[in-house]
Amino acid sequence: MDLIPADLRPHLKRLRLATRISAQTLGFGLQTSRNRGSGLEFAQYRAYEPGDEPRLIDWKLYARSDRHYVREAERDSALRLWVVIDCSASMGQSDQRRADYPRLAAARILAAALLEVALRQGDRFGLILLGDDQLQLIPAGNGVRQRDRCLLVLEQMAARGQWPSGTQLEPMWSHTAAHDLVVLLSDDLDPAAIDLMERLSKGAREVHNIQLLCADERDFPFGQGHRFIDPETGAELLTDGPAAREGFLAAFEQAQADLQQRLRGAGVGHTAHYLDQPLQEALLDRFGASRRGRGG
Repeated sequence: MDLIPADLRPHLKRLRLATRISAQTLGFGLQTSRNRGSGLEFAQYRAYEPGDEPRLIDWKLYARSDRHYVREAERDSALRLWVVIDCSASMGQSDQRRADYPRLAAARILAAALLEVALRQGDRFGLILLGDDQLQLIPAGNGVRQRDRCLLVLEQMAARGQWPSGTQLEPMWSHTAAHDLVVLLSDDLDPAAIDLMERLSKGAREVHNIQLLCADERDFPFGQGHRFIDPETGAELLTDGPAAREGFLAAFEQAQADLQQRLRGAGVGHTAHYLDQPLQEALLDRFGASRRGRGG
């Protein structure tokens, strides 16, 4: 299965997953593991995929098989990636103009892209889904089978229920560790999501947040009377769209400013992504090669 759109895949080669604390800083023997990547010692062949470097193709094997294969090698890596996805009911929201593309659909693609980059780097990666009042965790691993296991979970996930309780979140603390790279894909509407990122960051994990927002929240295009329904509680609010627009936009802008300030203070990298924007913009803003060594 391929959850990554064709127009996004070429941009993956411009991404680099790295933490502020490099393998050199940690020192070999501290949180290092033997993973497949572009190192020195040959490990295995795998089928060529768009975006792979041509220099890694084994042309002698191509001459014998008429198929492109890439040589993978063992390398030491200190990076372990955790993609954490908010699967609560509010992630099922979408814009009026594109009802078939909810926040969770964008999260699914972003997660698949991040896992693909981790796979190509030879890093370990795991998946954590938070929603339907529970936590679902795929322990960290590496390789194509691990990637495919995670993709199957991504394909089947749905936006349901509410954010898990503190007790239900406990497995996160035994599986994630200091210096892990944690990426939360969420609308950040639940205060518990912000609390989680702060706690993860205080535990010396490197935390990044791609906040998924509807363009309707940014533009408030609602005319005449409009009924708003909270997807998690079912609470309803009937209001006059044009009369409420100015107040809503001011409150939304202030809430975003407060969120950015709070996450910045906690050392959490934050990018706000609207559903009408190209997904590569969010990925490049967080993990583009030009961002290496920069905070925020």
